[in-house]
Amino acid sequence: HNGSTATGKSATHISTTNSCESCHQTTAWSPVRTVNHADVLGSCSSCHNGTKAEGKPARHIATTADCSTCHRTNAWTPANFSHASVTGACSSCHNGSTATGKSATHISTTNTCESCHRTTAWSPATFNHADAMGTCSSCHNGTRAPGKSASHIRSTDQCDFCHVTANWTNVRVDHSQVLGTCSTCHNGATATGKPATHIPTTAQCSDCHTVSAWLPASFNHSGVSGNCASCHNGTTATGKGATHPQTTNVCENCHRNTTGWTRISISHADALGRCDACHNGTIAEGKPGREHPNTTQDCGACHNTRGWGD
Repeated sequence: HNGSTATGKSATHISTTNSCESCHQTTAWSPVRTVNHADVLGSCSSCHNGTKAEGKPARHIATTADCSTCHRTNAWTPANFSHASVTGACSSCHNGSTATGKSATHISTTNTCESCHRTTAWSPATFNHADAMGTCSSCHNGTRAPGKSASHIRSTDQCDFCHVTANWTNVRVDHSQVLGTCSTCHNGATATGKPATHIPTTAQCSDCHTVSAWLPASFNHSGVSGNCASCHNGTTATGKGATHPQTTNVCENCHRNTTGWTRISISHADALGRCDACHNGTIAEGKPGREHPNTTQDCGACHNTRGWGD
């Protein structure tokens, strides 16, 4: 049966060795008794193409591998699976139907399994934040993944407003997410607090400062402790001018409000020196021209601070 002496293999015959008897009977060529794969030449798919022999069904996993990579010649199933030649995304199979998919407790992510998992096993997995969905705190809650520590600044759970996914320590504080008063963090330990030279005050930082920078600051006298002169000394803040009457440093006894210097109520108890140092007709009312007796005495020798006429 070589095509000359007797009929041989046709042009469309499966590529095989010349051991005809491995498959055929002597009574007739067909039907074929059994296909002996040991004598078949070439790849499985040269026959198992859906025409010559049964091929991959429509629901078969997308793959470029030859059938023999996973299947045996005595049956299609069970099969040994090899991911090596699978085409398409993992989730095209790992969807919970074709193959095991994400469990009900799986982190909310895209379906790009391969970003975190390997084909040899689901775990251990390397985590890729780029594929995570939802808020950080849905995982970083102290159960699924590390959450805020006991010493963490009081804040909302929007981790990504301050932290990056590479590590916890590269932090850019977003004050809009911080809860509580400024001083709970700005205490000199958790975050920069008031320096030793800071004005004594019970006011919250936010009464004067903004979250973008310490300076410039808008000043609020309402929480300041101590006397005015502890700041209004000409260094920390504007002090008495060169033409100021000679007085003690108790500014608040004359300057009654913090909105301006000019609205004053004179307290003679704090004035130092002679009366005529102020009552000279320039700084304050002095001796009238013709009516007042000619004298070199200080005003206080005759007058008191309740009024000229007393």
